[in-house]
Amino acid sequence: MQEEHHQVATHTTGIGGVVAMSLASDRAFPRHSHDQYGIGLIAAGGQRSWSGIGQVDAVAGDIITVNPGEVHDGAPLRGTRRAWHMLYFDPVLVRQYIDGPDAPIEMARPALNDPLLLGLMRQLFHRLAAAPGNNLDLEERCCQLLGAAFSRHGSRRLDLTPCFPGNIARVRQRLDDAPQQAVTLGELADMAGLSRYQLLRSFSRALGITPHAYLLQRRVLMVRHLIASGHSLSHAALEAGFSDQSHMSRAFSRQFGLSPGRYRRALCPPEACNFLQDSADR
Repeated sequence: MQEEHHQVATHTTGIGGVVAMSLASDRAFPRHSHDQYGIGLIAAGGQRSWSGIGQVDAVAGDIITVNPGEVHDGAPLRGTRRAWHMLYFDPVLVRQYIDGPDAPIEMARPALNDPLLLGLMRQLFHRLAAAPGNNLDLEERCCQLLGAAFSRHGSRRLDLTPCFPGNIARVRQRLDDAPQQAVTLGELADMAGLSRYQLLRSFSRALGITPHAYLLQRRVLMVRHLIASGHSLSHAALEAGFSDQSHMSRAFSRQFGLSPGRYRRALCPPEACNFLQDSADR
């Protein structure tokens, strides 16, 4: 069996609500979602992902995007290792930067070929490596990137909440409201007025993942917020409903590509990493 290759580096941003990562991996990520906006650059190789508009491919030089709550996955294109840089922005910060109206905004497509955004991403990650402490410069570059991305590829809709059948929406709301609380498939089926099989099929059709997978990712997002708020890893695991820290760490790594400890250090590490910078500058 071929050994899996997976490297992750985190970068100091100095800006609350912005996380920067660089990855080189042949790992396939299962379907999941984030509660942040993501804008990335494929630096080498290619990636195939499932999205709300179907399967999309992105190759070196392409920009990839994801909206809060948008279910997606990711696998290396043609089985070859890919490298990419990612920036994750909290939605509140995005609104502050682009000064948009109250109507929710989203990126219209998950893969883009845009030389302007490509140049802005390359410059931004170069600055992350060259001058990690220059917060004003980095904030200006983030503002330029977000402004260009949403003005050129953004769209607006009245409600970011997908239109699900009422019974499926109730089940989803239950999992959103209390992901830390254990629940059975039977309890969720009763809530929806369906058989267990009908619920499993209907929920998966509506959201793209099973109720258990959805619950797991909600717990992981809860862990992320707890870590960002300064809680210990063990406390975050228990508060989010994981049986122990090791289970939490595995689920966190599958979703975000790095361990909870690495994520905590990414929020305030001693110095920025320059991993993969050469590939981004090509």
